[in-house]
Amino acid sequence: MTEKQRIAKVAELLTLRYPDAECALEYKGDPWKLLVMGRLSAQCTDKRVNIVCEELFDRFPTPEALAEGDITEIERIVKPCGLYKVKAQNIKDECAMLVDEFDGVIPQDMDSLLRFPGVGRKIANLLLGDIYHLPAVVADTHCIRITARLGFTPAGCKDPLTTERTLAAILDPKIQSDFCHRIVWFGREVCTARSPKCGECELANLCKNKDI
Repeated sequence: MTEKQRIAKVAELLTLRYPDAECALEYKGDPWKLLVMGRLSAQCTDKRVNIVCEELFDRFPTPEALAEGDITEIERIVKPCGLYKVKAQNIKDECAMLVDEFDGVIPQDMDSLLRFPGVGRKIANLLLGDIYHLPAVVADTHCIRITARLGFTPAGCKDPLTTERTLAAILDPKIQSDFCHRIVWFGREVCTARSPKCGECELANLCKNKDI
């Protein structure tokens, strides 16, 4: 079995387990909100970001409002997400850039997205995949850990770019974004970091590093 065939089977089984692939960040179809939430999610759980953003978007319902918002108030709201001073300034600045340079429309190319304050390849790929349904591998902590455990990258690999490039080369472009969403849920429920449930894992026969 080639690596393309193996990962295709993994993707098939994950689709059966999680037929409705959804982003864990509840941005409710508003692309600019995913931009903001993506930045807040760094070193913070998606669950906490969802809770914090209920107040944030209630207070600042448009990118224009957030761009013009009082930085002290923004800091207060996003403080539970950690690194709140940097994150508050980043989301204020990125909303200003979105409005001033892109007329409020999220650009659909990597180079433009990487110009936004605090946006790296992970967030950029999330935006490209979720909003524009383009081929995009979101190499978050779950994706990096699990694909290394499965043996698609070297055991213990923690490099996001290695993971992204490896998966992009072997995973069907049409399913890359959904695959990454499913990996997140799988990492929370089955292939957990400290005690993976290998005995009840439907991917066990495809895994090269069981019980690691």
